[in-house]
Amino acid sequence: MHIGVPKERKRGENRVALTPAGVHALVQAGHAVTVEEEAGLLSGFSDAEYSRAGGRIGDWEECWRADLVVKVKEPDDSELAFLREGLLLFSYLHLAANRRLTEALASRGVTSLAYETLQLSDGSLPLLIPMSEVAGRVAVQAGAHFLESAQGGSGILLGGVPGVRPGRVVVIGGGTVGTQAARIAAGMGAEVLLFDQSPVRLRLLDDLFGGRIRTAVVTPYYLEEELQRADLVIGAVLVPGALAPKIVSRRMVQQMRRGSVVMDISIDQGGCIETVTHATTHDDPVFSVDGILHYAVANIPAAVPRTSTFALTNATLPWIRILAAEGIAAAKTHPELRSAINTLGGKVTCPGVAEAFGWQAADLDKILR
Repeated sequence: MHIGVPKERKRGENRVALTPAGVHALVQAGHAVTVEEEAGLLSGFSDAEYSRAGGRIGDWEECWRADLVVKVKEPDDSELAFLREGLLLFSYLHLAANRRLTEALASRGVTSLAYETLQLSDGSLPLLIPMSEVAGRVAVQAGAHFLESAQGGSGILLGGVPGVRPGRVVVIGGGTVGTQAARIAAGMGAEVLLFDQSPVRLRLLDDLFGGRIRTAVVTPYYLEEELQRADLVIGAVLVPGALAPKIVSRRMVQQMRRGSVVMDISIDQGGCIETVTHATTHDDPVFSVDGILHYAVANIPAAVPRTSTFALTNATLPWIRILAAEGIAAAKTHPELRSAINTLGGKVTCPGVAEAFGWQAADLDKILR
């Protein structure tokens, strides 16, 4: 199969879909791989490295003429013209927050598979986990930075110093992002409270952290009370494939201390904080609402693209190899790939995406026959 790796067009996106080692593995398996010129440059990979790995360096259009296009982020408006019937697209898509792209993929007959909805039998999301690990860790670093007074923050040092209390961090969501955020915040010496709706999950986290953080079942009453004392709030709520619920209301934010920071890591799925009205970018990451700094960068791992690209390729390569070898027919024997399919045969097949727009998801079994 011919596999295309275009350079990412999303503003501030510095990752690339495959490392040279990933390209080499696919070429060794008998596939042709075209990598766009300088696609890996911002992740520290030269065109020469991709060539030595067996890849062909081509232009943007050549990459999109491939049978299978692998990307990091969803196609932007400049790439919609390349969408066509029969194209296999494998990428982070987050379609529940993007009606325009959803309609374009369906109407043009693209078979699109989303990294973030590929699910194993145990319910885990193996292609989302590595980037969630990065996002959770970077979120605390960024939050600590924006708490500095020069950035408009309240001037709080998360770790404190002897004789001065540390900063208070509230993490909402005990999944991968939330767990990693709590780990880094606790490691910096902050007071950490992690909310989740599952007592079972909270017991596991309590054991994991050995009492170094507090945990609580999320309720509006208790959440509002704790947010009033928080210096940094990290929203890390995920419903796979669907819009994130609004957990933090405008009223809750208005009652926070001026100069506090809220970070909505769920923004690529619509966001879980009501006052976060739009996604931000790495070159313009924050805005202020009622004196509270809001950080809503939708591609946080792009801040550390080399680490992120290695981690992403480690996770995606086995599935790319299956798709390259078998095409979409692989979904008949690999149920995990079924869960990744978002559009097929001109229809939206992911229930969470369809529900976001008030549609009925198409029957995937009928289309795959």
